[in-house]
Amino acid sequence: MLKAAIIGLGWWGRTIAGLLKGNSKLSLVKCVDLSPAAGQVAAELGTTFTTDFSAAINDPAVQAVILCTPHSQHCEQIVQAANAKKHVFCEKPLSLSRADVLKAVAACNANGVALAVGHEKRFEPPIVELFRMAAAGELGTLLQVEANFSQDKFVSMAADNWRLSEKEAPAGPMTATGVHLLDLSVGLLGPAESVCVRVRQLGSGLKNGDTLGLLVGHRSGGNSLISAILATPFEGRFAVYGSKGWADVRDKAHPEAPQGWVLTVNSRNREKTVREYPPANAVLANLEAFADAAAGRAPYPVPQEQMSANISALEAVFRSARSGNIEIVNNGDRQ
Repeated sequence: MLKAAIIGLGWWGRTIAGLLKGNSKLSLVKCVDLSPAAGQVAAELGTTFTTDFSAAINDPAVQAVILCTPHSQHCEQIVQAANAKKHVFCEKPLSLSRADVLKAVAACNANGVALAVGHEKRFEPPIVELFRMAAAGELGTLLQVEANFSQDKFVSMAADNWRLSEKEAPAGPMTATGVHLLDLSVGLLGPAESVCVRVRQLGSGLKNGDTLGLLVGHRSGGNSLISAILATPFEGRFAVYGSKGWADVRDKAHPEAPQGWVLTVNSRNREKTVREYPPANAVLANLEAFADAAAGRAPYPVPQEQMSANISALEAVFRSARSGNIEIVNNGDRQ
């Protein structure tokens, strides 16, 4: 069993901590948070507590860390943990720049530790099936992705919450929800070549923007059309169109408390099929895949080159949000 410390006991940190109770692959042994008041949460979870990140990664009882911290801290924390020979699960995004994600990946590889990222949508059963269909050629040449991940959970957050700041969340909804869809798009269509994004504050008090529309041009020639909104009730959809057919996944509820999915597939010369998927905890499935990778039981399903390609595209999205222009993605072939 992999013994882990969770770093950050905010909304999502507490969600993950709750999922790990009684898990057979991951055991939570320590909690870290800057607020001493979070010690009560750690006590309720039955773990030790510290406000010192260094103390946690140097604890011989800790084999891995789960980072639920502000985005700008991820790279430094990943490097520190890797250098302490701890496996790393990091909530998305892995970093806010290409340079930082390459540094984080290199540190993990140099120290022989597993690196995983909180893109739980990769582990939703209908998304797994969609990726299988694409890889098997059942959809033909992949042409375009159309995707939406919207929610209104941030509307009630305090205005000074780090998730709403320009420093931690450039381009408004992008780091909250849009990055998940960008990850899936890169996984299917390959590295992005160019991006063009428009972000506006239209339906809330979220000064950093609540409505995002993104066009991604991939090197493969395909496009991704991504919508992310923070001022409307939950909606989740991911569709991919190919030369032989298309597949559309609809979420019934937010991944925090999944209620299942509907997968619709329409292939040329075949009847359209609609399949209902029961609830499954993709967040937990991702954490268990991390534990399997750390133990050497199976490779982590998200390749590191896709982790890096996603952040490379994300960095270009930030530039486009500032400039209002189409921005070229740096995939290592330009300075």
